[in-house]
Amino acid sequence: MKKIILSLVVLMSTSVIFHSKAQAQKSDSYDFFDTVVNNHDQIFQLSCIPSAVEMILKYYKAVDLDFYDLQNEWKNKSDGSFRNFDNKELYGFTFSQKFVLPRDETFPIDSLFQTIENELKSERKVIISLPAEAGWHMFIICKQTPDGDFVSYSKLGNHTLILRNTKEIVKKSNGTEIMTYSIPTRL
Repeated sequence: MKKIILSLVVLMSTSVIFHSKAQAQKSDSYDFFDTVVNNHDQIFQLSCIPSAVEMILKYYKAVDLDFYDLQNEWKNKSDGSFRNFDNKELYGFTFSQKFVLPRDETFPIDSLFQTIENELKSERKVIISLPAEAGWHMFIICKQTPDGDFVSYSKLGNHTLILRNTKEIVKKSNGTEIMTYSIPTRL
């Protein structure tokens, strides 16, 4: 009987130790699609850039899920671009504009795709500008599919947009800009 009780105590203690270690290693971020994208809105017609930045900040819990300060400041700014956030630190995150190049046959698409893959392998999302009906719209690349393409999400009002052919769109556009970010060391 003593052996059974001792075995149960050891088993329970081991279970508690493993459970504690698993909790300590748990990511300090939300599920991007279910928690962030589904609970976020682009509140102005032209606020897709700050909307994408807000989703990144929400993902890492740097701001609350009801945070819309960047969009409220931006409103319908028609002359904005990634340069408004280039080398800008927000809540410990520093955003960087990349691939500001002419969109033509000389655009280094392979280098762009490699940069995106490297960011995803480092467990960071990538904000990307893609053509839309009325110009360009910002999406967030979240993962790479088994066939090598990128899955991108965005919001248009409260409507969720999902693209599974991001590479094809970029190739047809002869390139595009992206925005990456550095994660604060405290996370």
